[in-house]
Amino acid sequence: MTKYEELIPRFIKYVKTETRSDENSGLTPSTQTQVEFAKELKKELLEIGLTDARISEKSGYVLATLPSNLENDVKVKAVGFISHMDTAAFTAEGVNPQFVENYDGESDINLDDEGKFKLTVKEFPNLKNYKGNTLITTDGSTLLGSDDKSGVAEIFTAVAYLVAHPEIKHGDVKVGIGPDEEIGVGADKFDVKDFGADLAYTVDGGPLGELEYETFNAAQAVISIQGKEVHPATAKGVLINANKLASQFDSLLPQDEVPEKTEGREGFYHLISVDGTVDEAKMVYIIRDHDHQKFEDRKKFMMGVADKMNAEFDTDRVTIDMADQYYNMREVIEKDMTVVNVAKQAMENLLIKPDIYPVRGGTDGSKISFMGLPTPNLFAGAENMHARFEFVSVETMEKATDVVLEIVKLVSEETK
Repeated sequence: MTKYEELIPRFIKYVKTETRSDENSGLTPSTQTQVEFAKELKKELLEIGLTDARISEKSGYVLATLPSNLENDVKVKAVGFISHMDTAAFTAEGVNPQFVENYDGESDINLDDEGKFKLTVKEFPNLKNYKGNTLITTDGSTLLGSDDKSGVAEIFTAVAYLVAHPEIKHGDVKVGIGPDEEIGVGADKFDVKDFGADLAYTVDGGPLGELEYETFNAAQAVISIQGKEVHPATAKGVLINANKLASQFDSLLPQDEVPEKTEGREGFYHLISVDGTVDEAKMVYIIRDHDHQKFEDRKKFMMGVADKMNAEFDTDRVTIDMADQYYNMREVIEKDMTVVNVAKQAMENLLIKPDIYPVRGGTDGSKISFMGLPTPNLFAGAENMHARFEFVSVETMEKATDVVLEIVKLVSEETK
C-alpha cells in the first residue's frame, strides 16, 4: 500500500493509454489519442470535485481550478501545476508495466522473459540510487510513459488529497495538462490569462530533488539540398550528388560539438534525420545552447556553412529553413527568484535535497515563462526517458506529490 492510495493505479491506467504526439499532424492536439485522453482527464477532475474542469479549444489543455478554502478576506497567490499528456515517438502501444519490489540497488533487471533487454547497473548506474525502492519498468517492448504521466498522476493525486482533507488551507490551485510537449509545440497556444495562476511549476523532471529553472535556447534547422542527377555513364562534370553534399555539410560543422561529446552548459548541433537521393536530400538538425549569444552564433555559423558551399555553384543548392523553438527561461525567472525559492523551501521542509542545475533540454515552462508566468520544473521521477529502459520509483512519485502539496501550503501562508 502506497502513501497515496490512488497514485500508482492512476499512473498505471495513464501509461496504458497510448498518447504519442505527431509533429507532422498540424493539429492541436496533434493526435486523436490525446484528444480522447484529455476527455478522460477532464472527467476525472470533475469526479475529484473540480467543477470547472474543461478542455481549452485554443490550446488543447485540460484546465481546472481547486478554489481557495481560506476565509473570504484572505488573498494569496494562485499556484499552478502543469504537465503534459503526450509521450515520445518510441513504441507506446501495449505498455505493460512491471514492478520490482524492494530493489537491492545492485542487481541487473530483466525487462523481458527472454532476457534480451536488461536494465544493467553498468549501463545505468542511477539504479544504485534506488535501493529499497519499488521500481516500475517496461517489459522491454515499449517505453513506459513516465515522462510525463508521472507528473499527471502526481498533480491529480495531490489535488484529490486536498479535496479529501479540507483541513489543509490553501488558495486557488490551478491544474493544466497539455498536449504535444514532446514535439515542442505544446505550449505555443497556452493562455496564461485563462490559466489564472500567479506562479506555476511544470511537474516534468527526472530524479528526486530536481529543480530546474535554466534550459537550453533551442532552434531547428531543415537543410534542403538540390543535386543534379544524370545517368552515371555520362555524369562527368555534370552530376551533382545531393547525398555527397549532405555529408560535406555535416563535416563542416564542429565535430566535437554534438550531444554525445558535450555536457553541462556545452551547446551542440544534433543531426536528427537524413533523407536523400542523388537528386535531392533533406537533413534536420536541432541547435542548442544555454548562452543566448552563443546560440545566435551557432545559427549564424550554420548559415555560413551553407553560404560557403553555395559559393562553389552557379545556383544555391543548399537552403536552410531555421526557426527558434524556445529560449532559456532563466532570463525571466532570475529577475524574481520567488518561484524557485518556494520550491526549494518545500523540498528542504520534506528533507529532500534540491538538485538545481541547467537542464540539457526544455520544458513547456520554457515558453510559458516568456509569456509572463514564471514556471520552473519540478522532479516527477522518470529515469531513462523515451525508450524501453525507462523506469520510475514509486517512492519518488510519492515524494513528488508531497512537494506539490508542500508548495501549496507555503504559497497559502503568504498574503497577496
